[in-house]
Amino acid sequence: MLFPSLYNLHMDGLLADGLTIIASGRSQMERAAFQDQVRASLAEYLAQDRFDSTVADAFLARIEYCAIDAKAATGYDDLAALLGARMERPIGVYLSTPPSMFGPIARGLNDAGIACAECRIAMEKPIGHDLASSRQVNADVGSAFAEDRIFRIDHYLGKETVQNLLALRFANMLFEPLWNAQAIDHVQITVAETVGLEGRVSYYDGVGALRDMVQNHMLQLLAIIAMEPPASVSSTAVRDEKVKLLRSLRKLTEADVRTHSVKGQYAAGAVGGEAVAGYADELGDASNTETFVALKAYIDNWRWKGVPFYLRTGKRMPRRKSEVLIQFKPVPHNIFARVGAPKLDANLMVINLQPEENIRVRVMAKQPGLDREGVKLRDVNLDVSLSHSFAGERRRIAYERLLLDFIEGDQTLFVRRDEVEAQWEWIDAIRDAWAAVDMTPQSYTAGSWGPSSSIALIERDGASWDD
Repeated sequence: MLFPSLYNLHMDGLLADGLTIIASGRSQMERAAFQDQVRASLAEYLAQDRFDSTVADAFLARIEYCAIDAKAATGYDDLAALLGARMERPIGVYLSTPPSMFGPIARGLNDAGIACAECRIAMEKPIGHDLASSRQVNADVGSAFAEDRIFRIDHYLGKETVQNLLALRFANMLFEPLWNAQAIDHVQITVAETVGLEGRVSYYDGVGALRDMVQNHMLQLLAIIAMEPPASVSSTAVRDEKVKLLRSLRKLTEADVRTHSVKGQYAAGAVGGEAVAGYADELGDASNTETFVALKAYIDNWRWKGVPFYLRTGKRMPRRKSEVLIQFKPVPHNIFARVGAPKLDANLMVINLQPEENIRVRVMAKQPGLDREGVKLRDVNLDVSLSHSFAGERRRIAYERLLLDFIEGDQTLFVRRDEVEAQWEWIDAIRDAWAAVDMTPQSYTAGSWGPSSSIALIERDGASWDD
């Protein structure tokens, strides 16, 4: 994602002429050898109409290489020497490493004089593995870089449809007056994956779906969907409202997790017509790690009092999708009950984030006819396909937006320290409650929508998952 995104920004003239990219890794490598690796990656991952050899040559000319062994804390002086006079210009350091290395790398940069007042640092999630470790990571990085120079990346926030949630809510009078407990019955957020471990064995086992997906992506989606209107779209205003929302999440107790949470782990099955092994078989050992989690959450504030938010994510699901469903309440009185329409379906809105990007609203409409045998009403969909509505616009990789914002210093789509800690506080309470009641994952067949108890979780309230 990184070099193709930087290439696209270069191709579109969005990178300053003097901007240099210095790549780093543990391996000793000549600059030309690394440039060859990048060229091969560009040819493989870019769309055919985007790859241009001449443009690639100019892009590769920006790239240099310096070996750094972060664990051994060596190579930072070599990096400083390579930077040379460029140390006088702003520097952005992008870390795509395990979170345990964030602090040591920040200290190494600082000791080499690369953590200047105008320097920035970006870190990919996760930021720690619980509240205590996230605070330690933030403190270590914060000792070298000021908070307004720290960019914590959640790539979901770079997706066009996630950003479009802000426009949907706050640029349309049609929705915001109804965006509350008076009009909305419940909200569903689903992030489903068809993949299994896919080479992430060493990372995923012991982490699980709750920390891998809910703690960051899903809680960020929840915050954007449910937060109060910010005063502006400035980074401070938007993130202030997200923090307030995250702090309003009701913590789940030991009693709550028995009825408000489900842990699952996929067994052997079939996805997309292909047989797949179970999680334990892929791992090679029995494990207590959850690959599926469903939660029923409440937000304790005026806007959302009593409205359940159902969160669901899992691996080896029947199909890949990320969506938000807003289920509205039914009309208070059915005036058509005596003329042939005894039941009216409540309105709903489905916001698809991936793989397709669209917004669908279900409304009731009268079926054409003379109505001699009574009025016939049926639900119809109003569809807004973003790919069709903006057919002339190139759909950008989320990292393009995030990298450009990082280069320009705009923190709006990055996660602030107090956001991360508020998310971990809620997640840690769930994990502590799970441990206290010794909750183990329930088995579900790969290619299904998770354990049957996840269906019961929502159907007890008279609702159903949008499958």
